[in-house]
Amino acid sequence: MALTTRDRARLSLGIQAGLFVAVLIALLFIMDWSAIHRSFFDIERIGPMFPDIITVGLVNTLQYTAVGFVLGLLGGTVLALMKLSSFPVYRWLATAYIEFFRGIPAILVFLALGFGVSIAFGWNLTSLQIAGSALGLVASAYIAETLRAGLQAVPKGQVEAARALGMPAWRAMVSIQIPQAFRIVLPPLTNEAILLTKDSSLIFVVGLTAGAAELTKFGRDGINIYQAGLTPLVAAGACYLLITVPLSILARRMEHRSPRKK
Repeated sequence: MALTTRDRARLSLGIQAGLFVAVLIALLFIMDWSAIHRSFFDIERIGPMFPDIITVGLVNTLQYTAVGFVLGLLGGTVLALMKLSSFPVYRWLATAYIEFFRGIPAILVFLALGFGVSIAFGWNLTSLQIAGSALGLVASAYIAETLRAGLQAVPKGQVEAARALGMPAWRAMVSIQIPQAFRIVLPPLTNEAILLTKDSSLIFVVGLTAGAAELTKFGRDGINIYQAGLTPLVAAGACYLLITVPLSILARRMEHRSPRKK
């Protein structure tokens, strides 16, 4: 008797599930759980990391991310408007900025601000100023392209109708086009915040004091101090998840709601 398409699909699914369970059981027997505990989950030894990893590391990571995102959002908005400007010089400047900061590694921006600014101008920037500025410079290039796409997605008829009613171009842009563009691009902006949270760890390249340490710094130092394998990095990773998982859930919900609004 020939199998139907549905029967073949069920059989295939059953075989895949059986293989998955077999591999999982094999791994459970093969893995050295005591070694895994010592290397990754030796919580007893890293007890002294708490609560500083939360009150200092997590808080500093949030501060670096927040400052970088705000600066990136402001800069990205200006760049997006310049990219859509009818004045060619604005478009060229915006394009040059976006291509430059999207084309170089973020770590070079951190190094330039951490050491280059001090050498060139004699300014001693704080860790928050370096991290926030570096993240903002990089984020503004990516956010600019996101916002530009959002602005172009707003129906032109709405702006044309506002202009026909006598509304100035700048007011139509501020009151009609920009608010709608932000609603369109909220999910990708949330994803950008997640990327900035992880990129904030690059501040380590300029050296940090104990009070300015972020999560990755806590994890790296904990490996040397507590001799607990990679457990300090696991703890730091868990703290990152406290930030990124809620943001990911928020982004998915906004993506699901967007089509219903259209």
